[in-house]
Amino acid sequence: MEEIRIRSSKHFEFIDVTRDIQDIVRKNEIKEGICYLYVPHTTAAITINENADPAVKNDIISTFAKIVPWNGNYTHLEGNSAAHVLSTVVGVSVVIPISGSKLALGRWQGIYFCEFDGPRTRRLIVSIMGE
Repeated sequence: MEEIRIRSSKHFEFIDVTRDIQDIVRKNEIKEGICYLYVPHTTAAITINENADPAVKNDIISTFAKIVPWNGNYTHLEGNSAAHVLSTVVGVSVVIPISGSKLALGRWQGIYFCEFDGPRTRRLIVSIMGE
């Protein structure tokens, strides 16, 4: 198990961590197996989506802002309920197969750490199993 430290610079941000994760797979010399990613935070998440066109990431962020407005009618006293809701909707873990020493992502896919309450320093736990 390894941990990646992620420093977000914006309140709402998708950070591409694909290369960092692939480097861990390569370093551990895993040929076939699975990579489990877990975010131990209640106002952040992890997802897989297109990483070829940055417009997709921006479209997702702007759509989330419309669906879960920051200044909604929430009762949570900290004032970051929208971030908690988005973390739950997106999810805090993903599993990716490893094949031929590479993450078995689709051609256009990338792995994004999703910051919903930044800027902050966050953790991403990477657990790799295989041979």
